[in-house]
Amino acid sequence: MSRRAFIRWLLAAAAAALALVFGLRQRGGDPGEPAAAKSASPSPAPSRAATPSPSPAPTPGADEPLLSFMILSDLHVNSAFTEQSAKLRKALDDIVAFESKVERLIVTGDLTDAATDGDYKELRSVLSGYKLPQIAANMGNHDYYDIWIDKSGQWNKDAAPNGKSDAKSRDKFLSFFGMAKPYSEMEANGYTILLLSQETYVQEKPEVGEGAWYSDEQLTWFEERMSRHRGDKPIFVMIHQPLPPIGQDGGTHQLIRAKRFRDILRPHANVFVFSGHQHQDFLNGKPHYVKETFHWFHNSSVGKLLNANFQQTRKEAAQGLYVQVYKGKVVLRGREFSNRTWVGKEADWTVPLDRA
Repeated sequence: MSRRAFIRWLLAAAAAALALVFGLRQRGGDPGEPAAAKSASPSPAPSRAATPSPSPAPTPGADEPLLSFMILSDLHVNSAFTEQSAKLRKALDDIVAFESKVERLIVTGDLTDAATDGDYKELRSVLSGYKLPQIAANMGNHDYYDIWIDKSGQWNKDAAPNGKSDAKSRDKFLSFFGMAKPYSEMEANGYTILLLSQETYVQEKPEVGEGAWYSDEQLTWFEERMSRHRGDKPIFVMIHQPLPPIGQDGGTHQLIRAKRFRDILRPHANVFVFSGHQHQDFLNGKPHYVKETFHWFHNSSVGKLLNANFQQTRKEAAQGLYVQVYKGKVVLRGREFSNRTWVGKEADWTVPLDRA
C-alpha cells in the first residue's frame, strides 16, 4: 500500500471515530467502538460564560494583555508532500509579523504525519527559517506513526511495527525538543502552561488504539502541578485527543483516563483546556468551546481543516488560536493564517475569570 493510500485509509478510520467523539453523526453496531465514543457530544457553552469580543483588537490603553500566546494544532508535516509545510510556513510568516505580541508558541500534538526521520528533518527545516518565540509541544497519535513504515519507506500496516517501536518514537520526539518526559511545564509571565502527552501507542499497548494513555506517573505529576495553582489566575492545560462525555473514560481517538483527568481539575477555578486532533474548521458551525468545571476549547488545524462531515473542502485554509490574558478575563480568537485575518464571531470569545 502506498503512503498516500494508507493516509487515506487512516483518515477514513479516524473520521468515523471522530464524528462520534464530536457528536456530528451516529453509528451503530460496531462492537469495537467504546461506548464513551458513541455518546460523546460536546454542548455549546452558556452565553454568560463566553461572549463575543466587541472587536478583533484588544482593548488599548491601561487594559494591556499580561500574556499573549498562539496555539497551533495538527501540523502533520510530511517529508513526502509539500502542502503541510507550506501551510506551516504561512502560519509562521503571520506569527513573526503579527500585529501584537506572541510571547509563546504552543503546538498540541501531531507535529509530524508519521514521525519518520524525514518528517522531523522537514519540520526542523521549516522551523529553523524563523526567529520564533519559545516553543513547547506535546505528542499526538501521529507522532507515533513510524511503526507503520517499513525498511523501504513504504506504509506497511501488515508488517507493523516494521522493526520500529513506540519507545523509539517517543525518544525521537523528546530528542527533537530536548525534553526528559513527553509531558512538561512552561512558565510565561508568571502564568503556567501544562502540556500532557500520550505515552504509548499500539506497539506497546494495542488496546489504546488512537487514544491518549496517561500513566500514573504523569497524572500524579499533573495533580501535583495543579495543586500549586492559585485560583485567581488562569492556568492552561494542553492535550491532543479530546475528552469523552462527563463521567466516562475514553477510548480510541479520546483521552482514555478522562475521569481521573476531570477529577484533578474539578477543585480548581480558571482552568483552560485546549485539545486538537479533530481538525475542525472554526467556520463549520460546530461548537469549539465547551464549559465544564473548566473552559475547554477545541482548536482547529494548520495542516488540514475539515468540515462538519470530516471532509477537506477549504484546502488552502490553516487556522490557530490566539490567547491573551488580561486582568479579570481571557480573550481567545481564531486566526486564519492563509490570509492573515481573524476568523470572526465564530471563534471570538471573552471568558471572565472567577474571583478566588
